[in-house]
Amino acid sequence: MELNILKELKMEKIDYKKQLKHQYAPSTKEIVRVDVPEMNFLKIDGEGDPNTAQSFSDAIEALYSVSYTLKFMVKKGPLSIDYGVMLLEALWWADEMSAFSSGKKDDWKWTVMIMQPEFITGEMVKVATETVAKKKKPVALPLLRFETFKEGKAAQTLYVGPFSEEGPTIEKVHLFISENGGQLVGKHHEIYLSDPRRTAQEKWKTIIRQPMS
Repeated sequence: MELNILKELKMEKIDYKKQLKHQYAPSTKEIVRVDVPEMNFLKIDGEGDPNTAQSFSDAIEALYSVSYTLKFMVKKGPLSIDYGVMLLEALWWADEMSAFSSGKKDDWKWTVMIMQPEFITGEMVKVATETVAKKKKPVALPLLRFETFKEGKAAQTLYVGPFSEEGPTIEKVHLFISENGGQLVGKHHEIYLSDPRRTAQEKWKTIIRQPMS
């Protein structure tokens, strides 16, 4: 990375949600197309009901532990860059997609993930992971991986309300894709803008995204 770019980054805290507004700030009033570029993520795979599976909570704990460790490593290290840790995201699927309509959440599979800035490297993730292992030892830490992910073309909108009532909004996104001559590809994608621990269910904000061809 060129020196002048680094100097600009050091001037103020980077807000990737603002920089990537077209991806992370859709409206509830419409469904829009986006072209999601290749980005780096920390990821953990799992399966089971997200409301009851301890593995889901364990995965989120490990992701945030490493993400915040990376943030402070970068801020205090040679790069001296400050940035906000990004949002929690999840990909959802099932071997039998009827598991979603039937409510068989124990059969759901998921990948929880957090996007990482472009200057984060695999070696930095290794160091951060080792640091977290020494201090906190999250159960899911050995499952964590760092990899690129390119979603490409997708349709998305903002949904407000409890997760249990997302169905009609998801159907609208699917219909939008069909009416515009596209096909559903990839996995159902959600991005969580609200902290469920601090926000009433009726005010939860979730980006509903569906990759399309």
